[in-house]
Amino acid sequence: MAAETMIKKTSFDFLKSLAKHNDREWFNAHKDQYTAAHENMIDFASALLAEMNRHDNIETPSGKASLFRIYRDVRFSKEKTPYNTHWNGGFKRATKKLRGGYYFHLQPGDSFIACGFWGPNTSDLQRIRQDIDHNYKEWKKMLSGKVLVNTFGKMQGEQLGSAPRGYAKDHPAIELLRYKQFLLRHDFTDEEVLSTNFAKTASDIYKKMRPFLDFMSEILTTDSNGVSLVD
Repeated sequence: MAAETMIKKTSFDFLKSLAKHNDREWFNAHKDQYTAAHENMIDFASALLAEMNRHDNIETPSGKASLFRIYRDVRFSKEKTPYNTHWNGGFKRATKKLRGGYYFHLQPGDSFIACGFWGPNTSDLQRIRQDIDHNYKEWKKMLSGKVLVNTFGKMQGEQLGSAPRGYAKDHPAIELLRYKQFLLRHDFTDEEVLSTNFAKTASDIYKKMRPFLDFMSEILTTDSNGVSLVD
C-alpha cells in the first residue's frame, strides 16, 4: 500500500483540535488543515474501495463519493456544535441481489468499521423476522460461526423491549426476533488506523462480513420457497 494512501497522523490531530474548538471561527481559521486532512481521507477511501472491489461488487463510484460531510445538520438536534469530530463514510453493494452496506468511522480513540442493515424498511424487516421464525436454527448457526464471533463478537443493533407483534414472548428465537437493526462491528486502535496497511486490513475485515451479508441478501431477495424476487 502506497504511503500516500495511509491515514496521516495530522488528519487525526486535526480532529483532536476540532473537538476542542468546535466552532466556525476556529474552523475557518484552520481551513487549510481541514483541506489537507480531507484530501488524505479521499486518498484512503479510494484505496479502501479498490481493495474491496477485489472481493465484492461495490456500487459507490469513488472514495470521494463514499465520504460523509464533516458539517453537522443541527436543525433538529439539541447538540449545536457545527462539525463532526470524526471521518466517516459508507459503501453500497451493487445489484439488487447484493443487499446491505459497509460503514467506516475513524476517530481518535473510537474507530470502527461495520456492515449490515441500519434501518430496514417495514417489508424487509417483516421478511427477516419471517425467516428467523422459520429458520432460527440456521440463524443461530450462522451467528455462532467461529470467524464471526472471533472478529465481531455478537450481532448488534437496536431491539424492541418486548416481542414484535404476531410473535410469542416465549418463541425460541425471541432475542433475534426483537432486533430492529442487524449489524456487525469491529473496532480498531489508533495505532492500527494509522498503520501503513490499514486500507488492506479494513478490507480484510470487511471480507469476513461477507457471509453475513450474503446470508441476509438471500433472505431479502427470495421468497419463503427460495424463489428469486429480483431479476
